[in-house]
Amino acid sequence: MDLATLLGLVVGWASVALGALLKGGKPEYYVSVPAFLLVFGGTLGATVVSYSLKQVLDLPRVTLHAFLHRPVDIPGTMNRLIRFADRARREGLLSLESEIREGEDPFLAKGVRLVVDGTDSAVVREILETEVELMEERHRVGESIYSTMAGFSPTLGIIGTVISLINMMQQLDDPSKLGHMLAAAFIATLYGVALANLVFLPLANKLRARSQEEVLLRQVVTEGVLAIQAGENPRVIEEKLRAFLPPALRARVSREAASGTATASAPSPAVSPR
Repeated sequence: MDLATLLGLVVGWASVALGALLKGGKPEYYVSVPAFLLVFGGTLGATVVSYSLKQVLDLPRVTLHAFLHRPVDIPGTMNRLIRFADRARREGLLSLESEIREGEDPFLAKGVRLVVDGTDSAVVREILETEVELMEERHRVGESIYSTMAGFSPTLGIIGTVISLINMMQQLDDPSKLGHMLAAAFIATLYGVALANLVFLPLANKLRARSQEEVLLRQVVTEGVLAIQAGENPRVIEEKLRAFLPPALRARVSREAASGTATASAPSPAVSPR
């Protein structure tokens, strides 16, 4: 469970609700089922028009990755690759077959098996980079859908407000109701803006961040596997891979590689394909 996503949503909505109440508002002032149906239903309908039905129906599964996500351990993966390089230099590439354990990251396992099978390095790079590109494209769809919904919902909120104002203009014969009707007219705009900025845009950004983490991990694996296949010195491979990390994490890789604690007894966490 990613507590940051859940906590962010709760804090965001709670802050808006608390601010409204502290301003003297009452909960019933801000509740309107018709306004919610218009904004959310209209946004959903416009989104279905923009994408295929399959992509929209797949959105709940994609959204789970914003809440349920196994951390990507890039330093741990680097250290496994460095250990692989050490063993390959001592015992040959075929010895790496036994390093692939149950629960291994499928992408890392695929790269190692391609190398062990003697696949040409250019073909290995093409296969792995193609898989990364296709993964990015799949991830981009979920991010794009939420970004699109964030664009539609404020507009649908304005449409809801305009509809309410039109209805209000038809009832000007009762001035005592004008204040209540005018306030109610803006609820749709409130819903549209709130959904865009407290739900849709944050989820789009979180999915983008998740994708960037997984792409970086796969880039590290690709370069590491190809360096092992080329027979490069493990220390050279370490320096190559450390370039992918910020300085603080580079120190961790160096310490673990030097001490030999580079998760030797456990496979690197598998990143579930999306």
